Amino acid sequence: MLRIRTPRPALAAVALTVSLTACTAQAASGPSKTSGAPASAAAPAKVTVVDPAAGRPVTVTASGGTLAEVKVVDAEGGALTGRTGTGGASWISDRKAAPGTTYTVRVTSRAGDGKESTTTSSFSTPEAEKVNKLTLAPGKNTTVGVGHPLSIVFDLPVTRKADVEKQLKVTTSNATEGSWGWVKDYSGRDRADWRPREYWKPGTKVTLEADLNGTDSGGGWFVRDYRTGFTIGASQIVKVDLDRQKLTLVKDGRTVRTIPVSGGTPGGDKRSWRGTAVLMAKEGTINMNSETVGLGDAYDKDVDYSMRLTWSGMYAHAAPWNAPYFGKANKSSGCIGMSDGNAASFYASVNVGDPFEITGRDTKGTVAEGNGYGAWNLSWEQWKQKSALA
Repeated sequence: MLRIRTPRPALAAVALTVSLTACTAQAASGPSKTSGAPASAAAPAKVTVVDPAAGRPVTVTASGGTLAEVKVVDAEGGALTGRTGTGGASWISDRKAAPGTTYTVRVTSRAGDGKESTTTSSFSTPEAEKVNKLTLAPGKNTTVGVGHPLSIVFDLPVTRKADVEKQLKVTTSNATEGSWGWVKDYSGRDRADWRPREYWKPGTKVTLEADLNGTDSGGGWFVRDYRTGFTIGASQIVKVDLDRQKLTLVKDGRTVRTIPVSGGTPGGDKRSWRGTAVLMAKEGTINMNSETVGLGDAYDKDVDYSMRLTWSGMYAHAAPWNAPYFGKANKSSGCIGMSDGNAASFYASVNVGDPFEITGRDTKGTVAEGNGYGAWNLSWEQWKQKSALA
């Protein structure tokens, strides 16, 4: 991984030309009367190192000879590996040059007579004006439920989505089929999620290699690479039927419990969302204020066993004040409420990443892709079309 300094705008490419001097054969010594001409050496190879702007590969060419070896390293010893072209007259780095970095280029070339010469030069890429960073979910080395996508939220806008997506490599332990899709996070930031075609298989190991160092997102440069990995846990699906006010936990295809609940009040803004939401976080006891989610009533409570389902404020949680309605009517401000006892045991049973499949006639719409992890509400074909490389 290349270490870079704080970035400045990229400059245009400059060609640095270095002539490599080959050894010259000398005439053999002997009496002056002995005739004979000195042996001639092949013309030295001419090597050109193209000093790129940040975000472009480094290229090296040779004329009148071939390239025997090219080494490009930064000040920290990080190397840009590369490939020699057909005939050995050109070389190009596999990775792009990073902004704000000084590289040393050591080239060994071979002249027509087989003699080798080595030269060393250096160049620096300008620093970038803006640096883009990202946040990865799930966390590294975590275990999550079968509905959790691999999700990347970017600090700055990504207008060159295809360039960024090409640098994102997902590997799974069982060749899971999946696709990237670009959405707007609930906060309005650009987000890329990698979703399997179907729910993950339990035990799947997932790794991400984001080789973004030196990539221009359009809104800022990336100045480092990212690595993460996580594991898929047990298959647990939560089915919420708001028409019957019940919640069912299905584990490995078998119903393990059913809980009476009360969902969002019908007929207005307090209705619950429908569709598939994914358990984003287990937040414990939190303060809930209805005004923060656009509801006018003075709802301000400390709520226990809070399980976040959307960024817009839909949770599953303990709601003892709604006890008369559990299993009978929907009377909440949009969340899925249950008794203290049921909430405590349910909270202990579920995992971040477990999908909640919510149905009900009187709901306010389907969970959007960026409102939490709503990608499962699109068909596979619809989701694939959200890839920048589709």
